[in-house]
Amino acid sequence: MSATKIIHSIPSDPLTGAISVPVYQTSTFIQDAPGVNKGYDYARSNNPTRKALEDVVAQLEGGHSAFAFSTGLAAIDAVLKLLKSGDEIIAVDDIYGGAYRLFTHVYEKLGIKVHYVDTTDASNIANKVSSKTKLIWIESPTNPTLKVSDIKTISIIAKSVNALLVVDNTFASPIAQKPIALGADIIIHSGTKYIGGHSDLVAGLVITSTEELSQQLKFVQNASGAVLGPWDCFLTLRGIETLDIRYKKQCENAFTVAAFLINHPAVDQVYYPGLVSHKNHAIAKQQQNGLFGGVVSFTLKDDTQDTANDFVTNTQYFKLAESLGGVKSLLCHPPQMTHASIPRERRLQAGIKDSLIRLSCGIENAEDLINDLNQAFITVAELKKKRYVES
Repeated sequence: MSATKIIHSIPSDPLTGAISVPVYQTSTFIQDAPGVNKGYDYARSNNPTRKALEDVVAQLEGGHSAFAFSTGLAAIDAVLKLLKSGDEIIAVDDIYGGAYRLFTHVYEKLGIKVHYVDTTDASNIANKVSSKTKLIWIESPTNPTLKVSDIKTISIIAKSVNALLVVDNTFASPIAQKPIALGADIIIHSGTKYIGGHSDLVAGLVITSTEELSQQLKFVQNASGAVLGPWDCFLTLRGIETLDIRYKKQCENAFTVAAFLINHPAVDQVYYPGLVSHKNHAIAKQQQNGLFGGVVSFTLKDDTQDTANDFVTNTQYFKLAESLGGVKSLLCHPPQMTHASIPRERRLQAGIKDSLIRLSCGIENAEDLINDLNQAFITVAELKKKRYVES
């Protein structure tokens, strides 16, 4: 969808002409007779503000339907409830820490087995699938090492064993990537990130490709009840209005930052799909429409947690915080923050080194962001020299 179509896909209020979607802050709806209503009976089941958001998100992703949940993890949980004991999942090895925790500590004890593989090579999935495989779960790009997987090829593998392909599209956003058009069955978003865009809400979104899946997810949403409240739905809709312009600016800033980092003597590796040195740059360029996202991760040549701590606590514009995708730049240290729930050995296997730092570029001036990173590197070098002298 173009920026124009995104903005005008958000409806005005037919009752009053209000240009913004009204916040229907109500728990219930008056009925004309038992079971006779205007399409709404109880706010858990449906709400006009939430429906407006869900309809817009379904259009954004080219899906059949969309469903809004209270958090991104609630959205992931809803999809996992499509499974039963004995089913198996093949998941990307570099998976979000919260998803790993949910898979491992909640669903594995219910009899659902998870196999973690490097999905950047589709043959790893092909070698692992079986008749028990019911979900193939990928992030592309991944959090936090920005791995990119070939969605179209993986969808063919999924269909060969009648498994559903789930794509977490949070990092690419609907502006860059349309997984359903590439063969995915379900899309996941942390609406907290780029779609909301202002670090002022938490939300989860699920987009389904078919009527059958839509009916199943609607049942789970209503039965489990982890719905997004009307005010947060309103805020998410407001964020969508500027999604196109924000995301493109963040991509531009991230590319500039990545180019700076790759030439810095203190940096070991830079992870950004927009760099030609990235393993799957060609696939990213093709399936992400030339937009590579606003997140850049990198490791330090001094691959220690202490050095990473020095860096993330000495920036000025990049604020040390969980999350990403907002208009203000953030940074974090995944081994201690977003991915702390994953055992260190598994983190290292997935490429998450002890010094790995994740940057989320906002919409500030790129020059200011570069200067901020540069002064942080200088401070880290000074602190290292000071510790050496004191020792």
